[in-house]
This record gives sequence, C-alpha cells and structure tokens, in this order.
Amino acid sequence: MDIILKYFHNLTEEQVNKFRMLDELYHDWNAKINVISRKDIDNLYEHHVLHSMGIAELIRFKPGTKVMDLGTGGGFPGIPLAILFPEASFHLVDSIGKKIKVCQEVANALNLQNVTTQWCRAEEIKDKYHFVVSRAVMPLADLVKIIRKNISKEQINGLPNGIICLKGGELEHETLPLKNQTQIYPLSDYFEEPFFETKKVVYTQLC
Repeated sequence: MDIILKYFHNLTEEQVNKFRMLDELYHDWNAKINVISRKDIDNLYEHHVLHSMGIAELIRFKPGTKVMDLGTGGGFPGIPLAILFPEASFHLVDSIGKKIKVCQEVANALNLQNVTTQWCRAEEIKDKYHFVVSRAVMPLADLVKIIRKNISKEQINGLPNGIICLKGGELEHETLPLKNQTQIYPLSDYFEEPFFETKKVVYTQLC
C-alpha cells in the first residue's frame, strides 16, 4: 500500500481505506478463483494496482466520463481507476464469467457505486464510452476494429476520446498502422521501480 501513497498524495481517507482493502479482497478471491498469478499476488500493489493507476498520469477523468475496461480480468485497470475517479463511471467487461464474478464481488465489497460489470465479448457491447481502457488484451489494431463503434463523439475531457492501453516491451511495429493517431508514454517517466522500465501507456485518438 505504501507504494500507492508514494505517488498519489492527494487521496481522501475513503480512497485510502478502499485501496487498503484490496489486499485482503484479492488474496481471498484469488484463493477461490485464480485471476492473478499465484506467484504474483504478493506484488498486487506494484504490479497491478499502481500499474493500473499509470493511466492517471496521462489523464484525470472529468466527472461524468464513461469508461469501458475491456478484458478486465480481475478488475485491472478498472477497479483502481474507479477508486481514484469516483465521479467517472466504469463498465468492466470480460468474456470469462468467473473473472467478472470477482470484479463484481470486489466492487460490492468496496461499495463502488460507479462500477458495473458485464460477462460478454467486446463485439456484443453496443453502448458508447468516452474512453476504452485495457491491459495487454490484444494487438492495438485489432482492438481498434472491435471498439471503434463504442467511442462516443461527445467530448468532455481535455484529451480527445479514444483507447488507453497498458502495454509492455517494443511497440513500434504494433502501433505502426495507427502511428498518426497514437502516442506512447513510458511509465518509467513517472514510477522509479524496475518493474516499470518496460511498461508503457499507449493512447490512440479515435474521435
């Protein structure tokens, strides 16, 4: 938990309490339904929570922003972002039902009124969102094809609507087809831990 407070200094007491609760919640649920590698669960705050919050170094979602977290897995990046931005709404989507169950149970335990969940494939989603976020779900061009239909034309943030992905490694080849719309931000510019040396936030404007 200290690593969250190291980089995010202006959290309310309620936000701090919710972030603290994540440790017990994910250890408990991960023992029942494996959504985080058992070797990695003790790195929850650095590898999953803070990694998810790297998106907040690119954008602070305005109140009323609608965000879809596609391929959310156990709730990353959606759950940490929902704690951080209580006035934005987050719709967590995954094609694996047991993962969505974990997301919903964690959201319920935290009383996150701004989180909804859905067990389905991305192609089935009809609603519109200002942003789609994801964490290494699929190649960027494939993701754009699937979710372009879901990007709202209504602009309420300083950053134009689009996709914000958390990815790692060499991305120039993957982003080449969308290079004129895409910007890459190394998380090592914000977080000093070695884990973040190869981690990046990738933003593609779609509106």
